[in-house]
Amino acid sequence: MSTADLSAAERGSSMVADPATTEVIRYGLEAAADQMRVNLCRTAFSPVIYDAQDFAAALYDADVRLLAQARSMPGFLGTMGYCIEALVERVGGPEALREGDVVFSTYGYDIGSHQQDAVVVVPGFFEGDLVGYAVIKAHHLDIGAKDPYCTDTTDIFQEGTIFPGVRIYSAGVRNEDLYRTILANSRAPHALAGDLDAQIGAAQVGLRELNRLLERFGRTRFEAAVERILDHGERVMRDFLRTVPDGRYRAEGAMDDNAVDPGIPVPLDVDIEVRGDEISIDLTGSADQQRGPVNSPRAMTVSQTRVAIVSLVGRGGSVNEGWFRPIDIKTRPGSVLEPTPPAPIFLYGWAGSFAMALVHRALADAVPDAVPADNGGHGGFATWGVDGDRGFWMVWMAHAVGMGASARGDMTTPLLSMPVSGLKTNPVEVSELGSHVVVERLELAVDSGGAGRFRGGLGVEGTYRARDAQLLIGLLDRTQLPPWGLHGGQDARPNGALLRLPDGTEREIVKVTSLPLEPGTILEYRTGGGGGYGPPSERDPEAVRADLRDGYITEQAARRDYPHAFSEPR
Repeated sequence: MSTADLSAAERGSSMVADPATTEVIRYGLEAAADQMRVNLCRTAFSPVIYDAQDFAAALYDADVRLLAQARSMPGFLGTMGYCIEALVERVGGPEALREGDVVFSTYGYDIGSHQQDAVVVVPGFFEGDLVGYAVIKAHHLDIGAKDPYCTDTTDIFQEGTIFPGVRIYSAGVRNEDLYRTILANSRAPHALAGDLDAQIGAAQVGLRELNRLLERFGRTRFEAAVERILDHGERVMRDFLRTVPDGRYRAEGAMDDNAVDPGIPVPLDVDIEVRGDEISIDLTGSADQQRGPVNSPRAMTVSQTRVAIVSLVGRGGSVNEGWFRPIDIKTRPGSVLEPTPPAPIFLYGWAGSFAMALVHRALADAVPDAVPADNGGHGGFATWGVDGDRGFWMVWMAHAVGMGASARGDMTTPLLSMPVSGLKTNPVEVSELGSHVVVERLELAVDSGGAGRFRGGLGVEGTYRARDAQLLIGLLDRTQLPPWGLHGGQDARPNGALLRLPDGTEREIVKVTSLPLEPGTILEYRTGGGGGYGPPSERDPEAVRADLRDGYITEQAARRDYPHAFSEPR
């Protein structure tokens, strides 16, 4: 019997859960999820997992309610419950699961993101009953897409081999035919094998720790504590929503394009209603699904929209399913934020993360102390190729962007945008590994942040030189719409990139797939800054002078944006 078959009284309730025991179990669940993260990082083969940490790991109960998440990719969080539900249904439902099963999927419409974000779901059993799931989603180096990373796909079949929720292990026995087929559809089979094994092993670590908690406290006390934990998460969210004035709030904007039709903007529309301690976010007014791969599956749209709200609460601790109960998200089938198969989705994160930014923009006047100005978004680039010694190789260049200032003060250090804030940027040494690319310059971008009472954070600028022939993948968006300032703060500079070819010609790039680079080609890459907060005329003159001394702004920009700092005596 699973917990889904038990009555509420049999599961226990928050009324009978001991507070001290509840806290021990809560921290035990968070520690179990984090052990999944640590184990995955220690055993994975690919830097994109063990170094950049492009993954998410979580524990759910048998009712597919989030118990605890590891510290990793926030943007993946809300997709994990969708992953479990879809994959379990694919293999016949919960009643078809057995101890030792491992279900694997790369199907983007089930997992909520592109095929490279492969998912493993491992069911957990206690005394013969299904009690929960460990789930890990991790970005694999290659899963057989037409290119190792794509910006020009027009259907999902070009985006990687589809394994639609299949048992890779049945009752502890690996399906060798399936396993060999998975590896055969990758340009990097050795890395895929190691990373997949690491995912499965890390998920089993999480279930081991879940079982320890059940053995220590017993099922009734454990489940009573879970109800109290989830109820508390719900109260935290409802308490925050009661601080937001009732009303309707709206924001709109547009992505640069859909990646295959250059120069045609893709509009998004966010309509929010707050009523008491509940919030409804209506995204149905956004553009129809696109011919290019910027479409965001509903699971990812829901995930990133939830993150937008959760990020405003300002409370520490791990998020659980209770936090999501007061949040209703409406999408429209056939839209860019709820596409239908076989629409391409490889660049799913671009639409989802922009929707998140628009949620913040819509609420900026309602909760001005909580909402920051806009940031530089996210992008990056990669180079790849095949050589005789290493075979297939790929180097990622994920770059931090300027963060928006807020009522709490300036932003200085560039960071990765919120949906991917669990990622880490590559050290220069990793970027140069194998000597295919030389990093000639990587520095803060002076004057890139928006002016204001509080100054927006700086973006970065980098110069990269190709040592040999290779292929470039460019992933830029938000090159046209600059990161906005709030409450009188100025906009920041947007993203951009420039290629300088060996023959002296130059070319601006945005999104490109496998663009050939000759040896000696220079790529100049610049990330957007963060918007300013409040009128620049209200900035402390000493803060302006400090920015000048630190090299964050030039004197020319300072005199233009903060003339009062030069008219007052020092």
